[in-house]
Amino acid sequence: MKNLLFMLADLWMIFAGFFYGWKLIRQYHNYLLGLEWFIVATSGSNFLVWSLLGGDKHSFMYFIAYFFDAFSRSVGVSLILVMGLMRVTHRYKPTPAVDIGVFVLGIVAGLYLQQFHGHGFHVVPATFYVVVNAISTVFLAYFSWRLWKIRARGPAIGAALTTAAATAIALTYDFFPIPGDDESRTIFYILALTTWGLQAFVYYIAYRALHRHNVATGAEPASDERSVART
Repeated sequence: MKNLLFMLADLWMIFAGFFYGWKLIRQYHNYLLGLEWFIVATSGSNFLVWSLLGGDKHSFMYFIAYFFDAFSRSVGVSLILVMGLMRVTHRYKPTPAVDIGVFVLGIVAGLYLQQFHGHGFHVVPATFYVVVNAISTVFLAYFSWRLWKIRARGPAIGAALTTAAATAIALTYDFFPIPGDDESRTIFYILALTTWGLQAFVYYIAYRALHRHNVATGAEPASDERSVART
């Protein structure tokens, strides 16, 4: 049963990452958020295939999994997420050079940090991951408040709860193992994959709510809403 729940959670995250990542690019031209969710979904796809093939820790796919993990935990679902959401909170539109630069930074961070996995110094990057998560959580709390302020109660509550769950996952990841979990940490990954998929879904709904409010109040050009109206 646990293995089935794990596969369902991973499939959910893969679907949410690709589906809502595409909608963010197609509807809002938000390549920062869209591509980051693509990376999360690709990571989930690699993780699922690796697990189905037996979970060999000497497999190249295993090291790819930790590269994606390091990418998203260091830069992706932190700096890139915040920059992407600032499109609707501060009308921040980075140049293509900035878009490319931040993903290059994520690649460099991922390549550098994944080498610490399985070594005694893993506590160093693990602490770094928790710190950057805490910083991004502060912004996400502000993001939820902005939603509440425009009376988007459902998205505001959803974003706040999802952020709290993601923070709990970040703390549990390296420092607080779930009692009774197996060696593969199946229970943890069921909860983590489900939460990461919820982030793609809930933050998309919240982003859409703030975008529509911005259009209604004249903060965003009405022309930006044309593609949204057709969906």
